[in-house]
Amino acid sequence: MNQDYMFTSEMPVGNLPNLYVLADGMGGHNAGDYASRYTVETIVQSAQGSRETSPVIILREAIWKANHAVVEKSGMDIDLEGMGTTVVAATVNDWELCVANVGDSRLYIAGQYLEQITKDHSYVQEMVRRGELRPEIARVHPDRNIITRAVGGGPEIEIDFFEVELKENDRILMCSDGLTDMLEDREIFEIIKMGTDSNEIVDTLVARANQYGGNDNITVILTEPFMW
Repeated sequence: MNQDYMFTSEMPVGNLPNLYVLADGMGGHNAGDYASRYTVETIVQSAQGSRETSPVIILREAIWKANHAVVEKSGMDIDLEGMGTTVVAATVNDWELCVANVGDSRLYIAGQYLEQITKDHSYVQEMVRRGELRPEIARVHPDRNIITRAVGGGPEIEIDFFEVELKENDRILMCSDGLTDMLEDREIFEIIKMGTDSNEIVDTLVARANQYGGNDNITVILTEPFMW
């Protein structure tokens, strides 16, 4: 079962010039699959209908609506009880990248080096930030997939926002933890820098993660905003 879901559009979505959304669902039976798909679809629909012009406000409202919708559905159907999902959403306007994040799905910028823009909302990464755990141990820690924030986790949701000035030739990588649990950042960057075609790079990343075990669904979005 694939509990990941994604949406990409290089064309305008409502007042956003483009939109990229990735979600990694959790929950038993079909709940994780439903949560990720429902969240992404709600975010896209909200953005399409928003009259706001600020990307931060548009994405905030969209994720709030998605959280409310997932919580409501979870309470109405016993098969969906306890479902939730990560979400990372991004839009690029000229040289400005706006990112919203809940959970441990990631967004990186690949330029002169690979820089993780989002911060994981997970048990082990919070231990790393407090200096209680070394990063190399966090990658193999048995509790590394326990997340501390999720869409559907409760009536209130805390969203991280990041605004980054892009540079020429920067690439934007978004991925679920099915990739980052298998590959270290160093290897991800090497594959990106060696490739020229985005589709081939994505295929190589997914194939390498599967080669190393492929323990989870693997979803990857790679976009080159200055090639549009």
